[in-house]
Amino acid sequence: MRRITFDLDVLRTFVTGVDMGSFAKAADRLGRSTSAVSAQLKKLEEQLGMPVLRKEGRGMTPTPAGESLLAYARRLLDLNDEAASAVRGAELAGSVRLGIQQDFGEQMLTEVLGRYTRVHPQVRIEARVARNTELMALLDGGKLDLALAWDNGTAAPLAVEVGRLPMRWIGPADTTRLALDLNAREPLPLVMMDAPCIMRTAATRALDQAGIAWRIAFTSPGLSGVWAAAAAGLGLTVRTDMGLPPSLRVLDVHDAAGLPPLPDVGLRLHRAEAELNPPAQRLHDIVLQALTS
Repeated sequence: MRRITFDLDVLRTFVTGVDMGSFAKAADRLGRSTSAVSAQLKKLEEQLGMPVLRKEGRGMTPTPAGESLLAYARRLLDLNDEAASAVRGAELAGSVRLGIQQDFGEQMLTEVLGRYTRVHPQVRIEARVARNTELMALLDGGKLDLALAWDNGTAAPLAVEVGRLPMRWIGPADTTRLALDLNAREPLPLVMMDAPCIMRTAATRALDQAGIAWRIAFTSPGLSGVWAAAAAGLGLTVRTDMGLPPSLRVLDVHDAAGLPPLPDVGLRLHRAEAELNPPAQRLHDIVLQALTS
C-alpha cells in the first residue's frame, strides 16, 4: 500500500475552508489566491486518489472521505501547533490574568487553558469567570490582561471581534415541563439573568415588538441559576448555543412557532494594553485561534 505523507499546509487550507464554509474566504484568511487554494485541494485529492469535496448549491461540502480526513486533519494541526508553541515558548514564564464570560467558562478552562498550561508550564494563569459588566470593570481597573466578553455595543479600540453567534430561545429538554402557548392570555414566563443583561434586553425587546406579553418568572445573578430554572420549566430563556447543558435544548421551528426572531450577538476578545507581555500575548493568540478555527 502506497504511503501518503500529508502536507500540513494543505490540510490547514482544507480545514479552514470547511470551517468557514467558503474556500474563497479561506484564501483571504490564509493570504493566498483562490487559484493557489484550488491547486492545494487538487493535490490533496490526487494524494488520496478520491474526492474530499463535492459541490452543494453554491459551495463545497466534504464527501464521506473528506469528513473522515477532517477529523484527523484537526488533530494533526493541533499537535503541530502545540509542538511549535512548545519549542518557541519553552522559556516563557510569568503570569497572565484572563476573564471569561460565563457561557465559555467550561470550554476555555478545560480546553484552551489546559493546552496553554501544557505548553507553558512556568506561566501562572489567574482565570476569572464572570459576567460582562464585571469583566469590563476588572479590565478597566487593570486587574485583567485579557477578557472574553459579549459585545455590549460600546467602543472597544483594544478588542478584536471573534465572531457573531445567534441568540436562541431555550427551554427544558423534558418537553413535559413547560407547555408553550402563545395564544393564551397569560404572559410568557421568562428566566433571565439580573439586569443589565444583553440577552435579557434582546428577548424582551423582540417580544415587545411582536406584541407578545411577557413576565420575568425567575432571575439569577449567575448562569447556573438560569440553566437550573429553565430546566425545571419555570420559563424560557435566551442565550447562544455555547455551554448549553443537556437538561436544556434550543427550541426548533415547531416549538418556537410564534416566537419572534432574535438577533446575533458579537463576541470580543479584549486586551488591557496595546502591547501585552509575552505570556498574555501568547494566551491571546491561543484563545483567538481556538474560537476562530
